[in-house]
Amino acid sequence: MSTSPSPSPAGPPPPADGLLSAARRNLRELAHGLSHASHPSTPLLADAPKRWQRLLPYVVVLALTATFIPVTINVLTSQYGVPGALAGALGVAQAAPLLMLAHRPLQAWWIIFPADIIGALVLLAHDPGRHDTWPWPPPVLIACLFLLLALGLRETRRTVVAVWAVTAATGAVLHLIAPSDRSTGSALLLPILGAVVLVIGGALRERGEATRRLAEQETISEAERAQRTLLEERTRIARELHDVVAHHMSVITVQADSAPYRITGLPEPAREEFAAIAAAARESLGEMRRLLSVLRSDGTEGDRAPQPGLDRLQQLVEATVRAGLPAELSLAADLGEVPPAVDLSAYRIVQEALANVVRHAPGAHTRISVRASGGHLNVLVVNGPAPKPSSPLESTGTGHGLVGMRERVRLTGGTLDTGPLPDGGFRVAARMPLPPAPSPAVSPSGQAAEQSAERPSTQPPSEDL
Repeated sequence: MSTSPSPSPAGPPPPADGLLSAARRNLRELAHGLSHASHPSTPLLADAPKRWQRLLPYVVVLALTATFIPVTINVLTSQYGVPGALAGALGVAQAAPLLMLAHRPLQAWWIIFPADIIGALVLLAHDPGRHDTWPWPPPVLIACLFLLLALGLRETRRTVVAVWAVTAATGAVLHLIAPSDRSTGSALLLPILGAVVLVIGGALRERGEATRRLAEQETISEAERAQRTLLEERTRIARELHDVVAHHMSVITVQADSAPYRITGLPEPAREEFAAIAAAARESLGEMRRLLSVLRSDGTEGDRAPQPGLDRLQQLVEATVRAGLPAELSLAADLGEVPPAVDLSAYRIVQEALANVVRHAPGAHTRISVRASGGHLNVLVVNGPAPKPSSPLESTGTGHGLVGMRERVRLTGGTLDTGPLPDGGFRVAARMPLPPAPSPAVSPSGQAAEQSAERPSTQPPSEDL
């Protein structure tokens, strides 16, 4: 039985092949960078907030073009002896594309750099002067630096490196073919100064991109913070409404359990129905307790005190006055029947509004009004400006106050209106629906009136859930 030799693992490619493939790949990337702009043709500073900032690049390129076209033509004719028509054509070809620097600098380079090479070849046919520089005359050299700066501000690092490499290679070739009587210092000067300008432009571009990404991240973080604040406030409201709903469920349980003892002569199916209602109510209470344990944050204890309502507004205002905030309360005596959820929401809205006044306008006179009209409970908190200019007690708030007010009013089906006043104060107006007044029912035994009075307390309002 013969065994074939196991194939040896393939070793790394020869170094020559690896270097050649890497060189070809880099050359392809550089060629792609030279032939494809890395950004759409949007103007520089297009996202600037002010109009003059958005117009600034156009003003700069207009000034550059208006300066370099006549200067280039004048230098070519007077210093290098180029005929006027040819000098005008070269000057326009070398300087007019500077108008594209604001939005398409790479395309401008495609036009300007070949025109500069043609201009350098044209200058070879003319006798050099004592102070002539070749291949790049001074206007061409300075215009190229502005062009490279625009490229550094807009293009990627690959494109910038490709442009610099082509510029340096072209200068080296022209230096080699130059006659001995030509001063070719600018062939070396342009790559050196161009590298410095490209580094500066690239650094500014990367800094701008980093600033833009930071601004985007801050915007995302602000949106996430607002969403987290909203969820935390909803969770807090849900924990408070748990007591309201639990009270109604407890009433249902007690009434269902005691019905067979309070009502004589009930048939057996009715007794079984009341027992099923009581069992369902107890199961619902258990589920609500488990739900409350999910909503409660780690390490927090549940509130053991009863939830406050409109009957405690007077105490709240008195405590606020003792804290140094002049406040007046106007509480109507004939509010009628207020659902527990609306009662709690009204108290919390006044509490949050007074807390905001203490934080942002300490010492401002505040008026609180609670009225019932048109089937709605109207809560109005208006404060004036602070008596003297002073910094708020809290320069940056969490945003829970207004968010909590909106959520509470939304859960009750009402509306909320908040906003500053012309005199520098602030206004909070909440409007929450009240249940319709029960119609009077009269019966000889008085049972109908008792049932009418008991019905609202045994049926939990749907909005509490």
